[in-house]
Amino acid sequence: MYSTTSTLSNRIRSIDTVRGLIIIVMALDHVRDFFHIAGATGDPTDLATTTPALFFTRWITHYCAPSFMMLSGLSAYLSGLNKTAAEKSMFLIKRGFWLILVEIVFMTLAFTFDITYKTLFFAVFWALGGAMIVLGIAVRFASARTVLLLGLVLVLGHNLLDYVKLEENTPADILLRIFFTGRGTFLPRPDGGAIIFLYVIFPWAGIMMSGYGLGMLYNRNGDPARRKKLLLLIGFVLAALFVVLRLINGYGDPAPWSQQDTGIKTFMSFFNVTKYPPSLFFTFMTQGPILILLALTERTDNAFSRFCTIFGRVPFFFFVAHFYLIHLATMVVVFLSGYTWQQATDDKLFFKFRPDDFGYSLGQTYIIWILIVLAMYWPSKWYGAYRARKRTWWLSYL
Repeated sequence: MYSTTSTLSNRIRSIDTVRGLIIIVMALDHVRDFFHIAGATGDPTDLATTTPALFFTRWITHYCAPSFMMLSGLSAYLSGLNKTAAEKSMFLIKRGFWLILVEIVFMTLAFTFDITYKTLFFAVFWALGGAMIVLGIAVRFASARTVLLLGLVLVLGHNLLDYVKLEENTPADILLRIFFTGRGTFLPRPDGGAIIFLYVIFPWAGIMMSGYGLGMLYNRNGDPARRKKLLLLIGFVLAALFVVLRLINGYGDPAPWSQQDTGIKTFMSFFNVTKYPPSLFFTFMTQGPILILLALTERTDNAFSRFCTIFGRVPFFFFVAHFYLIHLATMVVVFLSGYTWQQATDDKLFFKFRPDDFGYSLGQTYIIWILIVLAMYWPSKWYGAYRARKRTWWLSYL
């Protein structure tokens, strides 16, 4: 048994370590979007066109978004231990609206490099901010156990809405797709532009609220051995439930797996669960192993875990900065490759300076990913130290 101080330190380190590992994996998907030859035109989960290497490159990054949501909820619980319900609620709601503003202004620009904002993207920060607002409202009126229960209801039950069919493009249908069921909702604007909702709100909020409830295992007087045992138990149960329920092919995912013409394709079909929005099977598949990893890394302290922790302590900074770095690097390489300004800024391109026929092999994309992660190390380390040193109120929103 180790002391309360040691427990607190290791607890925070394990959360940041896992979050940092997720961030590193996340960068792979974003580098693939910009630098892989099929990043702008192909679907790596389309079994008719993908390869096993490309499929699992995309599949491993499925762990990122739900784990961010879960760990954000867990962190919200821990940061609110010394706050009143009103204080916790207000902080989460304000931070949620701030993240949505960042999505509209800064992340849309990072995606598109289009200063006219012809297309507005509502993606990860939209979902994260919206989920924080939902969580903020919940913690104002409910205990952590009730928040956990509400989160589990959303996680377990939202796929029931897959069976709800409304008249297409009616206000009710659009709202249902934006907040619950949409794989991607495209809304034209009167000025000729468009708004694209890539993520929904409430299924992701369910994961965040479940993470908030999970925070009860990390109370200061909690037994680390019991916490580890429970995390392992829950993690293995979720992983087992995924396998068993996926084999049954019933409720839990709108895309059932099927027998393919090869064994590897059948295997890929089994793991090809729905992320947009996150299905029940998607959540079980990703969060089971993440909870196991949280349990096993609680006392881990080695060179790699410290490397991951640098990124895990500054997730907002890394997310915004690495997108600009990737897009700037793409722009430079595109012009060095001989593309003209007209080709790089064609009106048909959602992502400017990323022509559809530009890109490299998957192996070369991995090398670029490693270089991007290494390039982000020192800025992330500097910002993490600055944030720890200053501790001013506004830095808590970054």
